[in-house]
Amino acid sequence: MAAVRSRRVAGMGRKEGGSAPLRVRDRIFAAAGELFREHGIRAVGVDAIATRAGTNKVSFYRSFASKDALVVECLQAREADYWRWWEAVVAPYQDAPRAQIEALFASAAACRGHDGVWAGSAFSHTAVELRDTPHPAHALIAAHKAEVRRRLTALAAAAGARDPQALGDALLLLLDGGASLHLLFGDSGCDAPLAGVTGSVRALLDAQLAAPGGD
Repeated sequence: MAAVRSRRVAGMGRKEGGSAPLRVRDRIFAAAGELFREHGIRAVGVDAIATRAGTNKVSFYRSFASKDALVVECLQAREADYWRWWEAVVAPYQDAPRAQIEALFASAAACRGHDGVWAGSAFSHTAVELRDTPHPAHALIAAHKAEVRRRLTALAAAAGARDPQALGDALLLLLDGGASLHLLFGDSGCDAPLAGVTGSVRALLDAQLAAPGGD
């Protein structure tokens, strides 16, 4: 099975009508992404990545300064995917901030984030896995979460929330809570435990956007 996967990674990205495979660096990057998702970051070593990529440690270190540097680059790619997902979801609702919030959570709760999993779970998973290590990924994860919080708070303000920061923080807790549940239940068990998230979001929005003194 490992040999099959190694050949699959090595043969990825062939040009249309040609036979040129991905360059070594790209094969290593693709192999690392697969292995990190399958086994976690700490359980995967440079040897395993090089083998999956059909290369060796010498080529690995010619391509990446260290495994830590590769992890950061993988997370940067995941972050780019995350924001592409975000922009695609909110695009149909440019003048409707509440609808943007609801659409984000509906898409995430249906496990339609990057790679068909709960959006942002890669960051939560990495933060938990590396919590006891002084890893350079921590700064990237913290900056990503801060930007998610900022965007949610901005949407809350645009929607007319009485306390945009409080609503933004509550939404972030729900988003991160969904990521944690995804880590527990996985892709196949995603729908049931997360089905109530969109209802919770609507309840928060109703409470924050209701007129003062209203029912």
